Parts: sequence; C-alpha cells; structure tokens
Amino acid sequence: MTDRRLAIDAWESLFRAQHEVFAEISADFDGAELSQGEYDVLLTVTRADEMTAKLRDVTARMLISQPSVSRLVDRMVARGLLTKCADPGDGRGSLVTATEEGAVAFRKVASQHGRSIAARMSKLSDGELSQLHTLTAKLRDDGD
Repeated sequence: MTDRRLAIDAWESLFRAQHEVFAEISADFDGAELSQGEYDVLLTVTRADEMTAKLRDVTARMLISQPSVSRLVDRMVARGLLTKCADPGDGRGSLVTATEEGAVAFRKVASQHGRSIAARMSKLSDGELSQLHTLTAKLRDDGD
C-alpha cells in the first residue's frame, strides 16, 4: 500500500511545480500574435496529416470545455487562422485545417515557446526528463 503522507507530499510538489512552470512559460503569450488557447488548437491541428484535425480530437486535447473550444475555433476561423468544414466521414463532426497564416503564426510563437520550455526543463537531466515523462504518463493512465 502507498504511504498516504508521501503520496500527498508528492502530489503537492507536482501541483506546485506545474503551477510555477506554467506561470513562467505562459509569459510567452503576453503580447504574442496568438493566445495560449489558440496556440494549443494550432499545436494539434498543425501536427495532424495535412494540418487537418477532427474538431472532436482538438477538443479532447484541450483542457477547456467543448463549447469553449467550439467558440475559440470559430474566432480563429474569423481571424483567418483556421478553416472549418463538415467531416465527410462523420455527419455530425467537423474538420479544422490550419491556414497558411495560422501555420506561420503558430511557428513564430512555437519557436519562442519551445526555447522557454527547454530552458526551464534544462534543470533536469535527459534521464530525469525521460523518467518524468514516464511517471506523468502513468499518472494519466496513458502509459506512453
């Protein structure tokens, strides 16, 4: 059986570390061309084949509600960052595609954001980063 006190201490440390790191790297979006939410949408979409993803897959990766994702995507369509159309394979679903403008904006922000993440995470060795990835995947029941 897991030591309850140790489990609570580990959780609290993980939570505080996540909060502090997130606060620090969120500064990458201050005055940026994209909001953090827009970046997250484009991260999923630009990684998909032909920069097109099912809206439900975008929603599943986001940490906000489905209606909030839908509104965000609609705003991004209006800004010319994405296009949206019916999914021919799913009559109730939609496909979203990054426009060239959206992909360019994403790459600009991703470059700086990636440097910030790498700098913050450089406090850990490659072995520790690998272990952290394994442990957090296990906590998420993801396993990969």
